[in-house]
Amino acid sequence: MKLSTFGTKFTRHSGILQLMDDLGHALAGGQDMIMMGGGNPAHIPEVEETFRQRLQKIVDSPSEFTRLTGTYDPPQGEKEFVHEMARFLNRQFGWKLGPENIALTNGSQAAFFMLFNMFAGDYDDGSHKRIQLPLAPEYIGYGDAGLSDDFFLANKPEIEIINDHMFKYHVDFGSLKVDKRTGALCASRPTNPTGNVLTDLEVSRLDEMAREHDIPLIIDGAYGTPFPNLIFSDANPDWNENTILCLSLSKLGLPAARTGIVIANEQVIRALSGINAIMNLAPNSFGSLIVLDMIRDDSIIDLSKNVIRPYYQDKAEFAVASLRKHFSGVNWKVHKPEGAMFLWLWFEGLPISSQELYERLKKRNVLVVSGHYFFPGIDDHWEHKHECLRMTYTRDNETVERGIAIIAEEVRKAYQQA
Repeated sequence: MKLSTFGTKFTRHSGILQLMDDLGHALAGGQDMIMMGGGNPAHIPEVEETFRQRLQKIVDSPSEFTRLTGTYDPPQGEKEFVHEMARFLNRQFGWKLGPENIALTNGSQAAFFMLFNMFAGDYDDGSHKRIQLPLAPEYIGYGDAGLSDDFFLANKPEIEIINDHMFKYHVDFGSLKVDKRTGALCASRPTNPTGNVLTDLEVSRLDEMAREHDIPLIIDGAYGTPFPNLIFSDANPDWNENTILCLSLSKLGLPAARTGIVIANEQVIRALSGINAIMNLAPNSFGSLIVLDMIRDDSIIDLSKNVIRPYYQDKAEFAVASLRKHFSGVNWKVHKPEGAMFLWLWFEGLPISSQELYERLKKRNVLVVSGHYFFPGIDDHWEHKHECLRMTYTRDNETVERGIAIIAEEVRKAYQQA
């Protein structure tokens, strides 16, 4: 069977494919795998009970159940949710949004596929533009989203050493150059994989650069504010006509609902809705109807602030304490955990690649993600790319500590055998 260029590109090996494939096989295989690789949110009883009650209310209402299962939404998304989301964001942040500024997608991954290819790739005038990532490492799912080659350009970060075992990435504005090759700037906040949170000043400077070059600034807020609010540092959301803010219901606790939310100017929303119609007819209704009442009465803020964020912050603190306990005598550092649900480990001078370390851990039934997948747009042989791992800490504490102990054993062994 011969495949087109499109077919070849999207069936070849990729980081996101390996990640999801490993997770699927591990869950289906009956092995006692320690799942520290994926981004599946934790199953928080209070959160799940909230969704269960709302779903029961929908099931008990014939009209709402029909809305959930039996009617197509417009390509822009469920109309009442779109209106209520605009009102919600205006109440929370004083923005001046209307329903024309919001569109829904079948998950954030679909949103970024559409947005990236709207602004990067080949143009009618013969030019070729790229998505520029101001700071890498960045989200593994971006890397293969482009329909053309030479799709990303990324900047190496400034690395601040906080203490012997903790560091933080910053945008290196001294080397960040935006020119006619750039179709859009994009950054996640908090950043997957590192838990880094761009400061308000960094976001403001990126916004200025984007405006100066008449390109959009895309902010991936899947883990950020106003929900699920997995930010453990000070960070204020911002939006203007040049910003495309992407939110998600996945990390709130609804990953299977596949609901992405895009906030942008009216032109972008019309274009996104048109692509939605061609690709999907319409986005699904499940996630938007489950959380509709929570958006309407602002209770989604209380759930995020008082239940979800403290849960993950406690998990992060426990995981860092476990690293200190088990990595004694090993050359290790962790990125300062400022948000999201991951720890980013750096083993400077690691004598094996992070991919080899991943393979060794997989044989011991511990699934993490090799760091080299998180540097789209950086094509040189920077050693740092091959010295890092992403691990998630959403499992129960006993399992997380057991996984960390095994990681420590394999890292120690790698250094000793060098």
